[in-house]
Amino acid sequence: MKTYKIYLATLILGLSLNACSEDFLEYEPEGVLSSDNVATPDNAEGLVIAAYAGIGNDEMVGPLTSMWVYGSVRSDDAYKGGGGRGDVGEIDRYEQYNLTIPDQGDFMAPRTWTNFYKAISRANFALQVINDIPDADYPDKAIRQAELRFLRAHSHFILKTIFSKIPYITEDLSQEEIAQVSNEVLDEELWNKISEDFLFAYNNLPPSQEEVGRADKNAAAAYLAKVRLYQAYEQNDQHQVVNINTSRLEEVIQYVDEVIGSLEDDFGNNFLDGFDNGPESIWAVQFSINDGTTVGRVSYVTGLNSPHGTGLYGCCGFHLASQNMVNAFETDDNGLPLLDTFNDSDIFNSVLPDGTSPVAAGLTVDPRLDHTVGIPGRPFKYRNTVNSSGDMVYNFSWARDPGVYGYFGNMKEQQAPDCSCYKKEGPFIGTSKNIDFIRYADVLLWKAEALIQLNRWDEALPIINQVRQRAANSTQRPMDAGATDIYNISTYTSFPSKEYAWKALKFERRLEFAMEGHRFFDLVRWGEAEEVLNDYLAEEKTKRDFLSNAEFTSGRDEYYPIPQREIDFTGGVYKQNPGY
Repeated sequence: MKTYKIYLATLILGLSLNACSEDFLEYEPEGVLSSDNVATPDNAEGLVIAAYAGIGNDEMVGPLTSMWVYGSVRSDDAYKGGGGRGDVGEIDRYEQYNLTIPDQGDFMAPRTWTNFYKAISRANFALQVINDIPDADYPDKAIRQAELRFLRAHSHFILKTIFSKIPYITEDLSQEEIAQVSNEVLDEELWNKISEDFLFAYNNLPPSQEEVGRADKNAAAAYLAKVRLYQAYEQNDQHQVVNINTSRLEEVIQYVDEVIGSLEDDFGNNFLDGFDNGPESIWAVQFSINDGTTVGRVSYVTGLNSPHGTGLYGCCGFHLASQNMVNAFETDDNGLPLLDTFNDSDIFNSVLPDGTSPVAAGLTVDPRLDHTVGIPGRPFKYRNTVNSSGDMVYNFSWARDPGVYGYFGNMKEQQAPDCSCYKKEGPFIGTSKNIDFIRYADVLLWKAEALIQLNRWDEALPIINQVRQRAANSTQRPMDAGATDIYNISTYTSFPSKEYAWKALKFERRLEFAMEGHRFFDLVRWGEAEEVLNDYLAEEKTKRDFLSNAEFTSGRDEYYPIPQREIDFTGGVYKQNPGY
């Protein structure tokens, strides 16, 4: 159990870190301290910690950490779920791709915009203070500056992937200058601004840090690889990929090769309390419980998403696996994925009178399915009971609205109710389990992706196989909990062509990161969102009536609209994304 994290020292400054206006442009931590009288090393340390806290200060309706709405529900991985389409209807509009009006008030994407710029303001305020402290008085000055620029770049990176057109705000700008910063920055320039901050972090951070949660050189190298990978897929103003920059792909490989990490022995370790900050966690937001504070610093960002029809959990049955995604886990006789035909038939698509799903004769699956999806009749979170407090075999009755969304659940973001990391506030569930922004499997597959695009697919083969072999070694937990053994997974013997290797890479990313919020951003990066998602919808509409009018519009739906209030506040300095 975690009883101390570096974020907890935020309160030592006596600062109120609420916005002093509704707009991020005027956001600065309030209180008796200012950049003039707080410029001491001790106070600067507190401001750095406050900047870290800003990264984890998200909520169910303005997420900063889990991208379950933007990257999972918005893709072919998952349905919104909940109590019908009108339950948190804003997410339904995201899922239907009919968010055509940019004025959405202060909910979901607009609130995420605000929350990230609050986090950026914390980093910039701390940088203003630290920049004025003499080097001789503050031995860790360059390290703390590097951490803050890492956090600032992280926030801008996520904003870029969600909104595309964003202003890049730095500590050297006055409030008047900030209000005049345009959000119409060329992609290349914006990516380079983000990478400049990460490069400063890379050049000034130590290889590792004593206090868990602090960014280090390893995390900076990984993030530089990620930025260069996204940057390699050059888009026009209609979000179409028009070129793949090979020099950027070479940089991806360069930085990946500097990242130190390893895969967890068991895939499931990544999603269980007790394995935080392990060898696969390259950088994660830190949470805690029983840390001396009143309620602890637990995460409620997925608080809507626990199974609904059981007294073991609470509310509200959101973020449910799609039939399409479940089908992707089926394997052929050789233990390989059905790259082209996985969705030709449905698996686990019926329910017996006892509330369980029968296993079709001859069906075999990738074991990552039982680490990712709640399926009636199969154990949930590797338990079939919880200290005699209730049955943990997933049941049809756990589904809140099966007539609309089906009955599959999500598992990665859940913890067992008897976990010491678990906290229930009313109907909502929070846990102290960290949320990984980057894990080593991601780093490995970035390199494989770059190698394939550089026509070096033979070199990508052992990397992808490394991830698949770990999956093959991850069957014991579900089987110990009573799951029937229908697992059949193997590694690839060869990639006969670039086309085949490319399909294998994309499929592996989907299986490895299913419902972790990566999928939509991958599709947009590759320039495949319209084709993949409209094909998905065409088939899924025959199974889920609520999607009958959904359609992805290329050139618009790759990114969210710039919040109208931000455009209004700047007097039109900000320009709207196309199509809104």
